[in-house]
Amino acid sequence: MAGHSAELDSKTLWGGKESPFQTSYGKLMMWFFLVSDALTFGGLLVAYGFTRHDVSVSGTEGWPIGEETFNSLPFLGHGYPLIYVALMTFILIVSSVTMVLAVEAGHRMDKKGVIKWMIATIIGGFFFLGSQAWEWFHFTHGSEFGKVELSNGSQAIVQGHFGEIEKFTVVKAGTEHKAGEEITEDLMHEFQHAAMAGHLHMHGKDIQIHLEDGSIANVSKKADEHLTLIIKKDAKPENVGKRIEGEEAEKLYYEALTSGVENRVIYGAKFFGDDQFGLNEYGPQQYAQFFYFITGFHGFHVFSGVVINIIILIGVLMGTYHKRGHYEMVEKTGLYWHFVDLVWVFVFTFFYLV
Repeated sequence: MAGHSAELDSKTLWGGKESPFQTSYGKLMMWFFLVSDALTFGGLLVAYGFTRHDVSVSGTEGWPIGEETFNSLPFLGHGYPLIYVALMTFILIVSSVTMVLAVEAGHRMDKKGVIKWMIATIIGGFFFLGSQAWEWFHFTHGSEFGKVELSNGSQAIVQGHFGEIEKFTVVKAGTEHKAGEEITEDLMHEFQHAAMAGHLHMHGKDIQIHLEDGSIANVSKKADEHLTLIIKKDAKPENVGKRIEGEEAEKLYYEALTSGVENRVIYGAKFFGDDQFGLNEYGPQQYAQFFYFITGFHGFHVFSGVVINIIILIGVLMGTYHKRGHYEMVEKTGLYWHFVDLVWVFVFTFFYLV
C-alpha cells in the first residue's frame, strides 16, 4: 500500500546534527586509513605468494619451511620450532584484548581502568618489538651449522646440536697471535667467518682455522649431536627433502666445511649472491627480501601504535578525555591496534605456517 508510506522532509532526513552512520568523523577517517593500509599489506602478501610459487623466479624446491627456519628460543638455542614466534603472536593477541578492556573502561568513564589496560597494551607492544628485533638478529646471523653445498652440487640445511667451540690453539704465529697462545673469545664469529671465506682445513684429525692476522690455530670443539642434513636443492627433484643422518651426514658436512672453497657454507640471510639461491642460508634471495620488508613494515606499524598509545595514555593521565566527557581517542587508537594484530595473523600464516 504505497499510499500509506510517509515521506520525510530534508530537515528530518538529515538535520546536520548527527552522522547518518552514527559514527564520528574521526572514527570514519580511521576506517578509511585502515582499509587503504589493508590493501597495501594485501598487495605485499599477494606478491610474496606469487614469487613463492613461480618456479622461474625462485624455484620452489628451495623455499624454506617455517619450522626449519624459526626454531630457536632466547638462551635455550635451537630445537624449538615456531615456539618463540607463537609466543610473540600470543602476546600480541593478548595486547588486543587489553586494548578492548581499555576501550570498555572508557565507555564507563573509568579513568583508572583505562590507564591500567593501556599500560598493559603498551607492555605487550614493547615485548613484541623486542622479540622481533631478536628474531631479525637471529635470522641475519643464521644457525650455528649454516647451509652447506655438498660435493655433488646439492644444497642442504643442517639440524642438530652444534658442539661447543672451546678454544683456538695457535700453532703458527701471525701478526697478533703467538704460537701456543689460546684464544677463547669471539670463537663462533671467527669460526663462521673463516668457514664462509674457505679458511677452515683438516690437518690430520684436527680442524685448523686461518685467522685474519695470518696465524693458524687448531680448533678445540665438542662433538656435534644428532647432525642431520636436509636436501633443499638438487638436480633431481626427487632428492629434495631427503634427510641424511649419522656418520654420513657428519662426513659430508665437514668435507664441505673444510674444503677451503669460499661460500660452501652460508650463515644467515644475505641479499646478494651469484645464483638464485644466493648467499642466504634459508632459501632464495627473494624470501629474505620479502621477510625483511613485510615483517619490517608490520613492525613499523606496531612501533607507531605503541607511540600513539603512549601519547593517548599521557592524555588520559592528564584527564584530558575525562574532561571532554568521553574516551573516543582511546577507541580510535584501539581500532588501529586491532588492525595491527589482525595483519600479523596473516603475516604469521603466510611466513611461518604455510
